[in-house]
Amino acid sequence: MTTPTTFAALGLREELVAALAALGYEEPTPIQAEAIGPLLEGRDLLGQAATGTGKTAAFALPLLQRMEPRGRRNAPVALVLAPTRELAMQVSEATHRYGRQLGARVLPVYGGQPIGRQLRELERGVDVVVGTPGRVVDHINRGTLDLSTLRTVVLDEADEMLDMGFADDIEAILEATPAERQTVLFSATMPSRVDKIARRHLRDPVRILIAREAAPAGEAPKVRQSAYVVARAHKPVALGRVLDVESPEAAIVFCRTREEVDSLTETLNGRGYRAEALHGGLSQEQRDKVMGRLRGRTADLLVATDVAARGLDVDHLTHVVNYNVPSAPEAYVHRIGRVGRAGREGVAITLAEPREHRMLKQIERSTGQRINVEKVPTVADLRSRRLELTRAALHEVLIADDLEGYAAVLDSLTDEYDVVQVALAAVKLAHEATTGPAGEDEADIPTVAARPESSGPSPSRGPRPARKQLADSTRLFIGLGRAAGVRPQDLVGAITGESSLSGRDIGAIEIADRFALVEVPSGSADEVVQALRKTKIKGRKATVRLDAGYAPR
Repeated sequence: MTTPTTFAALGLREELVAALAALGYEEPTPIQAEAIGPLLEGRDLLGQAATGTGKTAAFALPLLQRMEPRGRRNAPVALVLAPTRELAMQVSEATHRYGRQLGARVLPVYGGQPIGRQLRELERGVDVVVGTPGRVVDHINRGTLDLSTLRTVVLDEADEMLDMGFADDIEAILEATPAERQTVLFSATMPSRVDKIARRHLRDPVRILIAREAAPAGEAPKVRQSAYVVARAHKPVALGRVLDVESPEAAIVFCRTREEVDSLTETLNGRGYRAEALHGGLSQEQRDKVMGRLRGRTADLLVATDVAARGLDVDHLTHVVNYNVPSAPEAYVHRIGRVGRAGREGVAITLAEPREHRMLKQIERSTGQRINVEKVPTVADLRSRRLELTRAALHEVLIADDLEGYAAVLDSLTDEYDVVQVALAAVKLAHEATTGPAGEDEADIPTVAARPESSGPSPSRGPRPARKQLADSTRLFIGLGRAAGVRPQDLVGAITGESSLSGRDIGAIEIADRFALVEVPSGSADEVVQALRKTKIKGRKATVRLDAGYAPR
């Protein structure tokens, strides 16, 4: 069977084809080419495709075409369920653009927005509702959303919705829709719980699997995947090194907990990055401001939890960083699917502790893709990269050719100094203006070995280097946190100012609202405790003790 190469060949209406042409779409993606035909015929469909493959148009165009041109109706003919507010907004905006010439009325419904506007629009009448499961159920219970005339229901990112606990809501919504509806389910992964939903609610569905496009021979893959094995105490510094060398245009750094997000965000901002935190503890207004700064390019790093970042789509995103190895291969697939879209290259980076190396292997086996384990950039690597950035900046100035105004300065200096020395001094000034003065780099991060996949130590061997590295650290509890304005640099300053330790001796720092946890060398733990008990942090005395819940590693 010949695959259609144009949208017109798929049998779409002229208005839809014209709308796509105006938006710059020239030919259908693989998922669109395979899905649009069966959906136009009214078939149910079960599709597995990664984020960024064109799923929205694949289901939105057929449901718009199947809208009957009969009068202005009040009740919708199509319902699209999405896991997050952000994704619901994106799908709604895209569907509105595609159906503008058809006069399609599209309404997004989600939490975090005053319900009054949604109620008014539903009362006026809409054709397509795009919503999160919780808010859709809310409207059904209020009697403000009539699903009796639905012809199509779409479950977009079904695995994400189930991961977020919407299984009962999805069941309730589907039970409230007509039995003869068309049902479409898209998912990036197909775990058993998604398959169960499909078997229960889809009738003889067309099944489509769109694998990630393989790079042609000799070309680099669209998503370069790499990992760095790093002891936990050195992860913040290692992350900074990797970011310095990679120089992402925009990046998402995934963390496991809210506390880790807040602590790492402060650490990164202390190192000079423009980082923003995103997690479930933020209000919708705060969340919108964070995303506005990222999309407006006044921030270049987003530090987030999985749940908070679901459904986000940032056009200029170039890097995804796993600060910890994801606990499941499906989570890894979702994260890296945010980069390398539409033919652009992306980078996926994972920081793994030695004990997590087997989890990397599990992800490789599950995805069928290799994750290259690389060495953490050294101080020499970092200096080389910074000099390269300085050279590039100077090159741009030279190309601009607007240097005449500085000729007098050069003339006066070359009367006394060699022109090469003057040029080197200028390069030094330019370099320090963008990267800081020389000598600020930390010491090289110790290399650690990944633990073998088999469990238990070999009786013929001594302790592994990675274990030895981690065994010499002790965690301290400090009874002041974010509520007192404590930042990582405050703790480092207090410890180095009152004890014999230097900044490079201090390990991981975690700051919660009411307390902080700091790793220090075990041999110096008592000294640091006694020193901090005698001083003030942010002008306040703090309870300082060994963390009772911490087992030295």
